[in-house]
Amino acid sequence: MNKRLIIYILGWVLIVEGVAMQLCTITSLIYREHEGIYFFLTGLGAVTAGVLAVKIKKPKNMVLYQKAGYAATALSWILMSLVAALPFFLSREIPNYLDAFFESVSGFTTTGATILTNVESLSHCMLLWRSVMILLGGMGVIVFLLALIPKLGGQQNIYLMKAESPGPIIGKAVPKMRNYAALLYGIYLGLVALEIILLLCGGMDFFNAVNTSFSTAGTGGFGIHNDNMAAYHSHYLQTVIAVFMMLFGVNFSVYILILARKFKQILKIEELWFYFGFIAVSTLVIALNIMPLYNNDAGESFHQSFFYVSSIITTTGFGIGDVNHWPQLSKGIIMIITFVGAMAGSTGGGFKISRIVILAKEVKKELSMLIHPRNIRTIKMDGKSVDHQVTRNTSVFLVVYLAVFVGSFLLVSIEGRDMVTSFTSVSATLNNTGPGLNDVGPVGNYADFTVLSKLVFVFDMIAGRLELFPILILLTPSAWKKS
Repeated sequence: MNKRLIIYILGWVLIVEGVAMQLCTITSLIYREHEGIYFFLTGLGAVTAGVLAVKIKKPKNMVLYQKAGYAATALSWILMSLVAALPFFLSREIPNYLDAFFESVSGFTTTGATILTNVESLSHCMLLWRSVMILLGGMGVIVFLLALIPKLGGQQNIYLMKAESPGPIIGKAVPKMRNYAALLYGIYLGLVALEIILLLCGGMDFFNAVNTSFSTAGTGGFGIHNDNMAAYHSHYLQTVIAVFMMLFGVNFSVYILILARKFKQILKIEELWFYFGFIAVSTLVIALNIMPLYNNDAGESFHQSFFYVSSIITTTGFGIGDVNHWPQLSKGIIMIITFVGAMAGSTGGGFKISRIVILAKEVKKELSMLIHPRNIRTIKMDGKSVDHQVTRNTSVFLVVYLAVFVGSFLLVSIEGRDMVTSFTSVSATLNNTGPGLNDVGPVGNYADFTVLSKLVFVFDMIAGRLELFPILILLTPSAWKKS
């Protein structure tokens, strides 16, 4: 394992994080808040440590293979979460370090689960930091480094991107990995800027627009008001947010194809059709089901339904009310799409639609072979045969996913909460959704859970964001032995 290069990457992660913290330092100066000193000092310390890690014993070999690439990515996310928690803790705005760490992990993994009972009590710089973490975590810090550092942008280091990019299929990148990563971030930030402009046009002030857009882009769902998106009573603003949540749940390769004007190729993407199909059908069924709760107002019912479906399927977690009073059918659909998740290659979490499509086709193939044993069947996606390795990885991922979910659920159940709260809290953290039902619903939080449960949630959030294997490799002793 190329440990020297791993340290080099960790150094760059600290540098990026330390620089990003200065946005909050500047914000504190604008709003005349003394809490900014903690961002300045923590950021300065992070940059100093990062520069030392980068300059001392610079690696000669700049190639990471799969094992080291996955380990480097997992360590990066843990390290930056540990550092990100310091301003919360040092300022005493979150006096317990574990809670501060929980909040930072939730931010970087774009989960949006919170231990805060009064978000509005935070200073402006702390609120912005929560949103900046989501912005960085949405596309990924490693992807940013691939775009930034020439020596890391080699095609050999695709394992870094694989470890951080959600979904079973990345597809073939452009010839230079650095160019590909830069293009992804360009599209990402372009969409963020567009959302900010549209929110400003709807009357939202600049600070709110920036925070909301950052959280939407990373599909993280950290709001800066206690009543989340319900604070913005305008249907226009809520609709803009809902539409952009949906757009950030789309595979970013689709946007690259749009820029290349390859529209026929876009229409062949099966996952895209399934994604919008899930949204359309779920929105329709929920809207019809909840209509009596909204005085049979079809417009309001569809507005509520679309917002929540867009929020949950992309694992953003924004809310405009309490869904706990919805009928069981609607809550059941919400739970299902929590597991479904967004498209591969998006900023959304969950199991991913592409995996569900592949598994469904695998089941169909097996049934067909039982009926017609002599027939030779292959699984196809977008008109192309799916490699056996992809289907195998998808099946293995399902097994590991279920094992982690069951283990987490049993550990959280020790606390003795009701079944719905325990089940949905694990689902919400492992799938990076944030809110669940009952105690962890859109108007609830994770503040009162035990230390054990919070540690389980922290593990689930990181494991879910990195698609399980990087964090599991990190915890496997044999992975660190010389091969």
